Amino acid sequence: MKQVAAIILFSMFSLSMTAQEIALLKYQGGGDWYANPTALPNLIKFCNQNINTAFKNKVETVTPGSIAIFQYPFIHMTGHGNVFFSNEEAKNLRTYLLGGGFLHIDDNYGMNKFIRAELKKIFPNKELQELPATHPIFSSAYNFPNGLPKIHEHDGLGPQALGLFDNERLILLFTFESDLGDGWEDPAVHNDPPEVRLKALQMGANIIKYVFEN
Repeated sequence: MKQVAAIILFSMFSLSMTAQEIALLKYQGGGDWYANPTALPNLIKFCNQNINTAFKNKVETVTPGSIAIFQYPFIHMTGHGNVFFSNEEAKNLRTYLLGGGFLHIDDNYGMNKFIRAELKKIFPNKELQELPATHPIFSSAYNFPNGLPKIHEHDGLGPQALGLFDNERLILLFTFESDLGDGWEDPAVHNDPPEVRLKALQMGANIIKYVFEN
């Protein structure tokens, strides 16, 4: 009954794109799911002002096993550490993603080795694929001819935008070695130069625009 109710909720949402909202995923495992508290509010403000979205200012928090996730077309996830999905949570996330939902995971440094194993619980037969710089997500609102921008440096590695697909639809985006969320935060948090912060917000807007128009 829980799954049927979730599908009904998601179907109702899918028929009305006026309820544009973003939610933050609260997960188990001990990782700091609450990292970058000013990031999503700032991204929402930027998108509402620049790409004609109509998001509510308040960011709701949802858990991976809840029916509530089906009310949101876009869920954001971040952190630095461990992530754990129970089998029930993995099943619920799989239903959500295959039913039209989208999950953006932004590694805030230290999340990579944990999240990859948990994604295998959701989709055992799917592999993350690196998006080429020619993918339309890099030009949906602002042009990034070289692909995902680098916001903060950690290990000297290049930024990667990795996706999971259902047929040709991008259902999950994992941004790695970029730290987009840090760039979305209030200027005083990381003291990023204005041009770096703008670049992060513009790439975030690209992700939003692409998801809501595809």
